[in-house]
Amino acid sequence: MLNTVRVLIVTAGTWGDVAPYTGLGVRLRSAGHEVALATHERFQQAVTAHGLGFRALPVDPREELASEAGRGPARAVSPAVAMTRLVRMARGFMSRLTAGVVDAVGHGADVLLSSTLTDPMCAALGEALRLPSLGVYLQPIHPTGAFPPLISGARSFGSHGNRLAAHALWACTDRIFAPAMSELRRELNLPRRRFGGPLGLPRGRTVLHGFSPRIVPRPADWPGGHRVCGYWWPATPPGWQPDPRLLDFLASGPPPVFCGFGSFVAADAERLSALLAAALRRAKVRGIVQAGWSGLHATGDDLLTVQEVPHSWLFPQTAAVIHHAGAGTTAAALRAGTPAVPVPVQLDQHFWAARLTGLGVSPPPLRYQRLTAERLSTAITTATRNPALRARARHLAGALAREDGAHEVLTTLERLA
Repeated sequence: MLNTVRVLIVTAGTWGDVAPYTGLGVRLRSAGHEVALATHERFQQAVTAHGLGFRALPVDPREELASEAGRGPARAVSPAVAMTRLVRMARGFMSRLTAGVVDAVGHGADVLLSSTLTDPMCAALGEALRLPSLGVYLQPIHPTGAFPPLISGARSFGSHGNRLAAHALWACTDRIFAPAMSELRRELNLPRRRFGGPLGLPRGRTVLHGFSPRIVPRPADWPGGHRVCGYWWPATPPGWQPDPRLLDFLASGPPPVFCGFGSFVAADAERLSALLAAALRRAKVRGIVQAGWSGLHATGDDLLTVQEVPHSWLFPQTAAVIHHAGAGTTAAALRAGTPAVPVPVQLDQHFWAARLTGLGVSPPPLRYQRLTAERLSTAITTATRNPALRARARHLAGALAREDGAHEVLTTLERLA
């Protein structure tokens, strides 16, 4: 029988960057391992509710996104400008985050599992401390000719161009990590490593990806250690019960359309709230608006505002899901078999939005910066009245239900240990 392994999962970012690891952690714990999750203090209760250990990382992601610098990428007119603003914002907290990861790992572990943003630190710490470690990513960041780099927008540059664009993006990414990582390697007495991607990580590193190969097939030109496992579904909070108001609303009419922008912090939440309400009324559908980090709200006989509700419970009861195309919400809508109306704002959201359209489960994406009630209303009508979109969405949901994304992480972990 395999001995218990002390597993530390390290991740940073918004709730969408944390939630899938709660499900993964619960699965690893159910196999007999001791699991702790290192992430921001804002998410401590959500992590410990599942019986997982918690180690705090500095930086409040909501405060960062609500700052003037944090809102900059969403207002950018091009991917290049968005990337420049992202670099400026992230460099401001990367040294603090790196120090927090060092402290979290210092409390002990047998194996490190790290997300995209924390993998450079964890790879260096694993090297210095002789700890097995592997990447567990929610996004496909390694260069490939199969699709363009995530935050360059959705348009392909062709096979050769996609690879060149990805390497150019790596050069920009290094500007975020290089100062803090160079200092960390000096402190750990590790040899200097030239940054140039991927994020200064060692060659041959094992990276497991928490999305379905049916949604993003594994590119043939990826390194052998990069594998696509299937989704790691967020764990439902123990004892969670829906608000009676929500139950009453769902029972009082036809399935509503869900509207939510997750961890995006809108500069003008009132305007966005009014736009969503107008679009829903114009499309003559009932709507549920999730407040999210922007504090969105809507009122009226056919409108309801909710706080946090597990997507796995709510989405199957809706007619369509309007969302910002974050990786987690995209996955939840696909799992529910519900057509989507993607409204990407920034970063990798354009990639996931394009995937939804390419898979035949959504109308074309509506860019947030050009969103109007009229355009959104038209998209809602298409999503709710086109039977082909729903049929394809249900077919994909059935296929996803047969996958076990956590299994490969578990077997790889036990081989490492």
